[in-house]
Amino acid sequence: MIKKGFGIKNIAEMLGISVSTVSRALRDAHDINPETKEKVLKLAKELNFKPNKNAAALASGSTKNIGVIIPFITNYYFSTVISGIQEAAYQLGYNIILFVTNDEEEREKQLIENLDLASLDGLLISLSSNSSNIEHFESLIKEGLPLVFFDRVPNEINASKVMQSDFEGAFLATSHLIRKGYKRIAHLAGPESLKFTQERLRGYLSALKQAQIPVYEEYIIHSGFSPQHGYADTQQLLALEELPDAIFAVNDRKAIGAIQALKDAKKRVGEEVGVIGFTNDPMCTVIEPNLTTVEEPAFQIGEQSCELLIKHIKNKQFEPRSVLIPCRLIARDST
Repeated sequence: MIKKGFGIKNIAEMLGISVSTVSRALRDAHDINPETKEKVLKLAKELNFKPNKNAAALASGSTKNIGVIIPFITNYYFSTVISGIQEAAYQLGYNIILFVTNDEEEREKQLIENLDLASLDGLLISLSSNSSNIEHFESLIKEGLPLVFFDRVPNEINASKVMQSDFEGAFLATSHLIRKGYKRIAHLAGPESLKFTQERLRGYLSALKQAQIPVYEEYIIHSGFSPQHGYADTQQLLALEELPDAIFAVNDRKAIGAIQALKDAKKRVGEEVGVIGFTNDPMCTVIEPNLTTVEEPAFQIGEQSCELLIKHIKNKQFEPRSVLIPCRLIARDST
């Protein structure tokens, strides 16, 4: 055990070196002799010395903490993104602190307003689905806190953003349905204000246009992301005079809701009505028939978002950039 009050000064006296040299060794600074660093670390370990991290943070101006604001943690996509963030943060010597908005704009605002900025070096953010006011994020930028948005990103803010190629993924999904012979293709979209909703709608419309297939406004329905939303949207489609023969859903959860609604209406999924999703949630292979989908590169999005944020943290002059990661089509029985 070490004596009460034992600190860096004592280690410096025992080794006959300066306090600043001990401090640099404990911080793993690059400008210190490797042999000296080894002696310091060896003695600190023998003495069971634990540096005061708060004091070190104040001295260095860095907390090594990154905040992550997400709508959910139980969602497969976001839990995979967190794994990517965690891996990159660990490799680069940072810790992550999670904040969950429960997909509510008001909670998102309160969370931002109550953040202890002094305890964070930067922030990774995925917007809540109904987030329409971005002033609370602009205030963080004015405070000088490095930010990177991922997946659900705002159009209006000049900040770094990491996303899958939503346009390309939606184009792939719709083109797959067209190749399979479907002609009347509906789209169960997300909230209109979200950039990725807009991009997936644009990819859907582009594929229809390229194939010279007409667009029916009643086949495009905007709502939330849950299976319940997918079920209700599909009931709305089933009430139309001319039914669609395929459905492209903005995510797998909505697609699963669509399959359940079609089954309840005694429609044969994959034969009478094709269904395709977007995510590659594990539920895709549990639902019957198995769901065709577009796989989102969730782990890579988390990893690259974190790496990009740390570049901003280390270099305040680092210019904002947008990163697009490609998607992959996975064909199964539902089409």
